[in-house]
Amino acid sequence: MNRIIGIDYGLKRTGIAISDPLGIFASPVETVPSAKIIDYLKNYTSKEQIELFVVGYPINMNNTPSEAARYVEAFLKQLKKHLPHIPVELEDERFTSVLAHRSMIDGGMKKSARRDKAAVDKISASIILQSYLDRRSGNII
Repeated sequence: MNRIIGIDYGLKRTGIAISDPLGIFASPVETVPSAKIIDYLKNYTSKEQIELFVVGYPINMNNTPSEAARYVEAFLKQLKKHLPHIPVELEDERFTSVLAHRSMIDGGMKKSARRDKAAVDKISASIILQSYLDRRSGNII
């Protein structure tokens, strides 16, 4: 079955997560330098059947796009240009970094390891993807 890729795009690093084949669970994969993300996704999609990209979209508390949204929109244009056959869905990414830090603490990760921004980015990508999967299946908590 096809999988779904979750993406937490940032100016320096981009976190990547992947769904299981049934589209129930999201797992963090890795963090990629943002300058290389399109090449990474081209390579990944050449090896795996991907049905959808879910990209975290930065929104303010008043539901307007945040300052960082323009960078995500530029990334979305590149993504659609280079991988036009794979649809893209946007997912609200508010609080994902906070939730990622909380899950690292709850998982017993040492303080020094929690400072690794790359780990936060890929966990944030899995939170974005899991949020989408839960909403799609109706399992919203």
